[in-house]
Amino acid sequence: MKRLSTVILFLAAFALLTTSCGTSDYLESLTLSSTGTTSGGFYNLAGVDGTLQLQVLANYHSGKTINVTNNSTWNVSPVGCATTADNPTYLCPNEAGAGSPYTIPDYGPNTVPISTTGLMTGIVAMCTWTDAIDNTLTPPAPFNPPVWEYRGYYQVTATYRNFTSQPVGIGVGVTASDNSAGCGPS
Repeated sequence: MKRLSTVILFLAAFALLTTSCGTSDYLESLTLSSTGTTSGGFYNLAGVDGTLQLQVLANYHSGKTINVTNNSTWNVSPVGCATTADNPTYLCPNEAGAGSPYTIPDYGPNTVPISTTGLMTGIVAMCTWTDAIDNTLTPPAPFNPPVWEYRGYYQVTATYRNFTSQPVGIGVGVTASDNSAGCGPS
């Protein structure tokens, strides 16, 4: 009887060791998304005091995903269509002064803050969109219905456990635009 229990104990220990061997789970990547409407990874923060809920998912080797939004840090860079070293002649369309550069305010607690829960809120009145001009009309005029183009946006990434998500672009329409169609897609 003692020999049989020793064999059973040995087989149980062996089964436990072999079933976990080589199947350790590990973090592979992060996915940043939002509940708002998207166009190829670009979102719109619309309306005065508008909000956009961001979500960060940790993707593991086993295929499981875990929401880590509340444990992530945010990295935000304003991107305008002002001139740059690699494109020194590009100017934003439809600006006052016809073709003047456009820059958006720096990211911070008084512009478009992101809370620890991933909620982004538009505070500063700005419109990072413009309605494209239909040059087939005489005189040229904005498209009707509007065809929205970015003239600037906030590029957002999330970081969790030394992994950084893919970037997403967030346009802001927290004011009236340069035409009667409003500011950006709704």
